[in-house]
Amino acid sequence: MKAANRTTETKFIFITGGVLSSLGKGLAAAAIGALLESRGLSITFQKLDPYINVDPGTMNPFQHGEVYVTDDGAETDLDLGHYERYTSVSLSQKSNYTSGRIYYSVINKERRGEYLGETVQVIPHITDEIKAAIRQMEGEVDVAIVEVGGTIGDIESLPFLEAIRQLRGDLGRRNTLYIHVTLVPYIKTAGEAKTKPTQHSVKELRAIGIQPDMLLCRTDGALSNELKAKIALFCSVDRDAVITAPDVENIYEVPLEFHQEGLDDKILKLLNIWTGAPKLEPWRELVMRIKNPAHAVRIVIIGKYVDFKESYKSLHEALVHGGVANNARVVLHYVSAEDIAERGQNGTDSAAQLLADCHGILVPGGFGERGVAGKIMAITYAREQKVPFLGICLGMQLATIEFARNIAGLTDADSTEFNPRTPHPVIYFIREWYDYRSKQVQMREEITATGGTLRLGSYPCQLHPDTLARAVYAKELIIERHRHRYEFNNEYRQQLTEKGLVISGVSPDDKLVEIIEMVDHPWFIGCQFHPEFKSRPMRPHPLFAAFIKAALMHQGLR
Repeated sequence: MKAANRTTETKFIFITGGVLSSLGKGLAAAAIGALLESRGLSITFQKLDPYINVDPGTMNPFQHGEVYVTDDGAETDLDLGHYERYTSVSLSQKSNYTSGRIYYSVINKERRGEYLGETVQVIPHITDEIKAAIRQMEGEVDVAIVEVGGTIGDIESLPFLEAIRQLRGDLGRRNTLYIHVTLVPYIKTAGEAKTKPTQHSVKELRAIGIQPDMLLCRTDGALSNELKAKIALFCSVDRDAVITAPDVENIYEVPLEFHQEGLDDKILKLLNIWTGAPKLEPWRELVMRIKNPAHAVRIVIIGKYVDFKESYKSLHEALVHGGVANNARVVLHYVSAEDIAERGQNGTDSAAQLLADCHGILVPGGFGERGVAGKIMAITYAREQKVPFLGICLGMQLATIEFARNIAGLTDADSTEFNPRTPHPVIYFIREWYDYRSKQVQMREEITATGGTLRLGSYPCQLHPDTLARAVYAKELIIERHRHRYEFNNEYRQQLTEKGLVISGVSPDDKLVEIIEMVDHPWFIGCQFHPEFKSRPMRPHPLFAAFIKAALMHQGLR
């Protein structure tokens, strides 16, 4: 076998799913990456999504969940958040491809005449485009983990499956590995687990031309050796390649469960890679800290997507990380902004009723006017009652509006997103800014196609001395990821700061306000960026760690 540090060719692991959606392919891929990285291998990830949207940037969070943003400004599937949280990788535009993006590229090539008059077809042109996207990662890392979205049997995913089928012939059997995530349901009335869904799912996959090398079987508990032997027999895989993927108490147990099942050992054997033993002690310590916290703290999230928690996936995890940093369990309570506003219209002190027993209040990012009134009521409550507050993106913008209206006396202050004719546009659509990545001034108009007017990706922020933000980060310059369209209006900077608003973080050219704070408040921060995208379980983001610490102090525990 070859030593890991002498790997010259990239090995590819392809992960597919069957029976039904939401089996946890993304978490499985992330956990596999964590195990391989713990053995000293360099890795990367790619998610292939079958929907026609070019990217998930314009998709409804109720349908698709969170839009995850990379350093280079790619709007991607939320699974990329799992990949980055479980490993040290930093992903990019080439880490997420959709059918829409693939077809868009092929159609543009056809229009430019690059196919020299050929009849453009799914095979070979679409599949070749997919293979080219996957093979971009060749030579960069030891192992590339590629997750195919959707479920076996979906018509939309067929070109992607055909492409990865062809890649075994292109790259060789020792450089490719197919892992299929499937379901082994436990039927209470029968008193046993059933293997037929897995058998049928593998049958569907084999009909496409892909024989899985390993099976990850989602189930309530451990699979018996007899059941594993039965699955191996009927699905034509090795007995030690049938891996139990049980339900766990928290998602950071998954790498440990997979290692216990021998998953990483089998992967290395099939891919002909030699490494040393995995270094999993950090994962064991993490799980222990999550399961045995000394404290508990209640954080309320004021949002409009509260019925679908995947809309705030990275935020949820970042708060858990903040709890780990403080040896505390973070109990999250999602409150609908519209419920607060509706109660307020009925004459009740809705914010006080819904927020009275919380230790911290967070208003996350979002787009559109729906829920704004309730969020502003919650911000007023946090400011007046001295409850620790963190406003992210839209949360920061609404905190600015709330301050302008209730402290600075600009009663009609608003964002041009919600009221284009407001006499006091303290938040507005900015038409140009300096992009530190491209080293160019970026221009945009409001009529630009949706998805093309956002400030996306990583930007630097200068922190002012003697501010809460500077104390939290303990450094002068930070880099954070952005996803927003509207900005703080500098025409109101002096007027608001004279009334007590603290601007503690700005772009290096001092033209973009990135962080605001509140005087005479124990802990109140609004940031224009999304710190949740850079939080990791073993490296909690400083803003979330400090926010949870402040919430514990508000509770009287620190």
